[in-house]
Amino acid sequence: MTDELRRGRASLAFSFLVQGVTFALLVTRIPAIQDQYGISDGLLPVFLAAVPILAGVGSVGTEWLVKRVPPSRVLRWAQPVVLLALLGVGAGDALWQVAVALGSFGLSVGALDASMNMLGVSLQRTYGRSIMLGFHAAYSLGGIAGASIAWAGAHWDLSLFVSYLPVVVVLLPTALVGSRWYVDAGSSSVEDGDGGAGQGGTVVFKLLLPLCLVMTFAYIGDSTVSNWSAKYLQDVLGSSEEVSTVPYNVYMVMTLLGRGLGDLGVRRFGAVAVVRVGSVVAALGFAVVAAAPGAWTGILGFTVLGLGLCVIVPQTFAAAGRLFPGASDAAVARLNIFNYVGFLIGSPLVGALGDAWNYRAAMLVPMVLVLMTLLYARSFAPGADRYGDGHERARTADVGRGSNGL
Repeated sequence: MTDELRRGRASLAFSFLVQGVTFALLVTRIPAIQDQYGISDGLLPVFLAAVPILAGVGSVGTEWLVKRVPPSRVLRWAQPVVLLALLGVGAGDALWQVAVALGSFGLSVGALDASMNMLGVSLQRTYGRSIMLGFHAAYSLGGIAGASIAWAGAHWDLSLFVSYLPVVVVLLPTALVGSRWYVDAGSSSVEDGDGGAGQGGTVVFKLLLPLCLVMTFAYIGDSTVSNWSAKYLQDVLGSSEEVSTVPYNVYMVMTLLGRGLGDLGVRRFGAVAVVRVGSVVAALGFAVVAAAPGAWTGILGFTVLGLGLCVIVPQTFAAAGRLFPGASDAAVARLNIFNYVGFLIGSPLVGALGDAWNYRAAMLVPMVLVLMTLLYARSFAPGADRYGDGHERARTADVGRGSNGL
């Protein structure tokens, strides 16, 4: 490993951390955003759904964009826009203002998520061992920091703008400086200025579909936590606003722990075993949340949930890179769309079921969907490109060019 690759890995991990802070500051203050702009309970799901729809558009655009510029350049400029959009959410007082801010957040976060994971997959291929969970662990660490800042803002009754401004002032220039060391690993075409890594092949959607379903299930679960955990604790389990910020925080603590150890687990037991265990543990967490008699039992359920769910998404991106080693950027961009499909389905689904029935029963739906990941666990095997001789030959040729695979 060269110093350039080590710096690239560290700078990308920092980008994941910054995004964790940013996203946590948005989702853990949803009740405060709702109050600041006077958004009704009926209108709130519309706003929550608009963000992942626009993020999906941003991800599709990134697939097209990285054919012309490296993913590192997309990430370098998407991250500041995401931070400024967060500040915009806290600065306004009219519905049109929050709509514009959330729209900007959605479009830019789609480009950011896609380009970050493109760089992570290409670096993992160059390293020749599992490191993808480590990047997502950095995201979890950022989520912990962001949720803690959100807790402090709620505790001291700070406005959203006052809570967000110091974070943006510190992280925006730091992220720009760190972006100097991004590495578009394993791509001679980047050096020649012809686009991003992994564009030498095509993506067969039929082969990618099992991973797309797993990504959707995982993000339905994740969106349930990020968008509804605070309201669930307040409205169903009777907690205070201050305590309602805790579930997302402990959820992120457990995702940090699970992802911090996850790469070792993948190297020792394989991706299939790690994904299967994670799915069962996540389902158990949802069951505890649904049956919780009080706030602290509900927090325990979200804690267990975080430990199980955290390993699925990084391994899904890694599996896509293995399946299409000659078109990993395109595979990651398309797979990333189902990140937002999960959010688009999960947030309105839980909200609609909660309003029409009750929120306890609504928690059982993501539980069942996460368990369905077990049906597709074999897609995470190192031989997942076993579906056809052409893909096996592509993988062999890729290894022969010096790539160690994922």
